[in-house]
Amino acid sequence: MKFNDGFWLLKHGVKAYYGLQVTQSVTGSDGVSLQVATRPIRHRGDTLGGPVLNIKVHSPTQGVIGVRTDHFKHRDELPAIPLFPDVPPIPDVSLFKSETATILSTAGLTAEITENPYTITFKDSRRTLTAAGFKHQGVFDVPYRWTAGTAANSSCLALDPSSNPHPAHPPESVRYVHSELNISPGELIYGLGEQFGAFVKNGQAVSVWNRDGGTSSEQAYKCVPFYITNRNYGVFINHPGEVEVEVGSEKVSRVGVSVAGESLEYFIIYGENPLDILERYTRMTGRPALLPSWTFGLWLSTSFLTSYSGETVAGFLQGMQDRGCPVRVFHLDCFWMKQYEWCSFTFDPDNFPDPEAYLADIKRKFNVKICVWINPYISQLSPIFEEGVKGGYFIKRIDDTPWQWDLWQPGLAILDVTNPEACQWYTKKLSALLDIGVDTFKTDFGERIPHANIKYHDGSDPIRMHNTYAVAYNELIFKLLEGRFGKGEAVVFARASAVGGQRFPVHWGGDCESTFEAMAEALRGALSLTVSGFGFASHDIGGFEGHPPPEIYQRWVAFGLFSSHSRLHGSSSYRVPWQYGEDAAKSMSKLLDAKHRLMPYIYTHAVNAHVNGHPLPRAMFLEFLEDRTTHYLDRQYMLGPSLLVAPVFVPQEEETEYYIPGGRWTSLFNPQRTILGPVWVREKVPLDEIPVWVRPNSVLCLGAVGKGRPDYELHRDVEIHLYEFAEGTESTIALSPTSGTVVDSVHVARSSDGITMHVADDSTTISSVVLHGEYPAIQRLIGGTTLGKATGVKVYEGQREVIIEF
Repeated sequence: MKFNDGFWLLKHGVKAYYGLQVTQSVTGSDGVSLQVATRPIRHRGDTLGGPVLNIKVHSPTQGVIGVRTDHFKHRDELPAIPLFPDVPPIPDVSLFKSETATILSTAGLTAEITENPYTITFKDSRRTLTAAGFKHQGVFDVPYRWTAGTAANSSCLALDPSSNPHPAHPPESVRYVHSELNISPGELIYGLGEQFGAFVKNGQAVSVWNRDGGTSSEQAYKCVPFYITNRNYGVFINHPGEVEVEVGSEKVSRVGVSVAGESLEYFIIYGENPLDILERYTRMTGRPALLPSWTFGLWLSTSFLTSYSGETVAGFLQGMQDRGCPVRVFHLDCFWMKQYEWCSFTFDPDNFPDPEAYLADIKRKFNVKICVWINPYISQLSPIFEEGVKGGYFIKRIDDTPWQWDLWQPGLAILDVTNPEACQWYTKKLSALLDIGVDTFKTDFGERIPHANIKYHDGSDPIRMHNTYAVAYNELIFKLLEGRFGKGEAVVFARASAVGGQRFPVHWGGDCESTFEAMAEALRGALSLTVSGFGFASHDIGGFEGHPPPEIYQRWVAFGLFSSHSRLHGSSSYRVPWQYGEDAAKSMSKLLDAKHRLMPYIYTHAVNAHVNGHPLPRAMFLEFLEDRTTHYLDRQYMLGPSLLVAPVFVPQEEETEYYIPGGRWTSLFNPQRTILGPVWVREKVPLDEIPVWVRPNSVLCLGAVGKGRPDYELHRDVEIHLYEFAEGTESTIALSPTSGTVVDSVHVARSSDGITMHVADDSTTISSVVLHGEYPAIQRLIGGTTLGKATGVKVYEGQREVIIEF
């Protein structure tokens, strides 16, 4: 929300009440509570009336300091964002009061509060990180006309006559709580959920309000009130409704955050590096669940508007097998149900007369898991619609009739996820699908959730529920799958989400076009999402809308197979590779085998996302904060800590460009090629390749060639590859002996005399140790024999220690 006309002048009619002076300070166990006057207090007469802001500065856990501002205090509003849902907080705060300031300190982060004028300065041991200076916090009364353009007020859900046929008369003014934090010179802002525009958010006005707008607009499916900076801190705004964020877009050297209402709370989250910040943020809001290893294989969809016949599906799955592109998850999109009946949760009998036998047959023949499309909307023409009406299972208008409109399905209503009976009714329908062989669900939609003149079963505030709905919906389905298959065996494929939704993976980027530009949008959205606490990200390989040219298809396949999750999906055309030429199938086979081989590495870091909140796809600055060039990079990324991936976004005859940070990096696909960074690389890349570089001092664990699936024994017959492994380096590699767990399995160390590898876990077996880079000649081997052309050791069967002497 912009309150000003320029820097000095408020917009016409806006009344501002800034927090100016602390009149009372009370110290507690976790912080300090302040009464802050909005007028200068010169004598007792100035204390008559308000507003007076109740502000609490506190630390709920290590390295985090929160600031909560309340004007009028009522009962706690629903819903609230669950804090610390997975792991408990670590209280650790000290308080000190000097003559000039009250100081809170926790794990390297300090807040200095001055009373007159009232300010808060946040510091680490070296410098000021940011500050809420004089007149940076306050409440504003804003004429309604200035608020008409907010995401909520300008939404089709508020303005469409079928959604909101009797709009309430707007108020004369709207109360906002607002706070600003300084942006230092050179400071960059990232995150705020899955945003498809410029990766660096400086200069942008972002509404944290979920909308179904595709990847080519300012709207987003997964809005998150959290941003991270390149200055050792992040900011989490603890508000589930619409949060308006002005990132240097109103006052160019400040981030302004505002919410309509009477309360605003934000947390400064400190970290010595960006991954520390994400670790603390996800401690507060939740970490991604463990995922089964099969989810990292290739997903193939029917596409949306295409034929789903049994003959077509079997032909596709057989064709994929014949071409060395084995599918691990097969997805049936919307038309597995009858048209106009979404959702009925019943297979269309005209196309699937015996769905249980049909699913069993393709699962047996092609070793696939089955995913089907669902959403929380129930068409008026669905055979279960009347059940929902009679049971009171849908979101209601304030006159107690179900909210309905005609966009997407005729007269659709929406499941009320706050009603336990409605949730039980809905999941019972899904359980029947699990009974006949469905393994997971694509939980589509959940963004266009009404907020005007409606009510929820539990009395939740519709504005606060709008974003929260997607999280509750996905949690409902995820918990159903967990209950059926066990922890570590559940997955959804979701489009909408919000803060905390990272706990219920996986999420894909929504509807994109079949262009290089849209491919870049998909990557920016994924990177923005994974710097916002999400561990995984996917996208529609080839693009959703349109039919991609073969060149774009092949480039997107390469990008997709080096994403955490890989799904072929389109709208009106298929995404099987031979439709784009047999060369496309050959390229896919090679790249899919590479992903299968990388599974010991990928799955270890997927478990790390669950344990520590570190994402698998990582923006470059997360790993290379000291390299200022990486702070702007949004067309390349790290997959885990060791692999640099640079998708190609230009025609084949043009040179692609990407950046290599410092050190000697090794090509994953052509290990004889190394590059000494820091350097920009410009090159033409063949259609069947993608630049993937291995970081120096990395140890990669690979499976054997030709596994044909992602879910194999990831700790057996592992190839250990050492890349530019420097003298004095030690590394302990964790592997997964069972689904959902990792143990320290292999220890590798290099001294001046050579390299020692020790297998620590009894169940782990190693087939070879391969050295990439420049090493002295091998003088002696213990535990194996020399490899053929490669430098390294073929390990003796059962050998638990290998010594390579130089």
